[in-house]
Amino acid sequence: MDLSEKSTVQNKIVIFTLGDFRCALPLPCVEKVVRAVEISPLPKAPEIILGVINKSGTLIPVIDIRRRFRFPQRELSIDDRYVIAKTAKRLVALVVDAVDEITELTDEELVPAEADLPFAEHLKGVAKIKGNLIMIYDLDQFLSLDEEQALSSAISTISSEKRESGK
Repeated sequence: MDLSEKSTVQNKIVIFTLGDFRCALPLPCVEKVVRAVEISPLPKAPEIILGVINKSGTLIPVIDIRRRFRFPQRELSIDDRYVIAKTAKRLVALVVDAVDEITELTDEELVPAEADLPFAEHLKGVAKIKGNLIMIYDLDQFLSLDEEQALSSAISTISSEKRESGK
C-alpha cells in the first residue's frame, strides 16, 4: 500500500447512530458489523461491559456506549447491530442502533477534539459533515486502566472455567 492509499484509508470513518446521536469509528479499526445476538453474562466485568458474545470461538466483550457516555438507556433490540472493532488489546463489540455509512473525510471536515468537549479523552477527533458534528471515538481510550484489568481478569476467569468444564 502506498502512502496516498494509506492516507485515504486513514480518513475513512464508519458512522453509526445511538438514538439521536451520530458517532463514528475510524474504518481501519472496524472488523465487521453483525446483527445483535444473545449476550452471555460476564461476572466481575466493568459496569460498561454488558457481557460477551462468542464469534468463531473468540469471546468478545460487548461495550455499552450509552452507559459510558451517559446517553439515554434503552433495552437491547433484535434490530440493533454490533460493530466488531479492534483495540490494541482485543476485539470488542459496540452496541449501536444502526450503521449509517462509510465516508471519507476531507481535511476540512476533520478537526481535533477540543479538551472542553464532554468525554474528550475518548475522542480521536470530530468530523463536521453537512453542518453536523460527528464524534470519532478512540477505542483504545474507552476503558480506564482499572476497567481494562478487570475485563481481562473476568475474561480469563470465564475462559478457564469453560476449559475446565470441557465446553
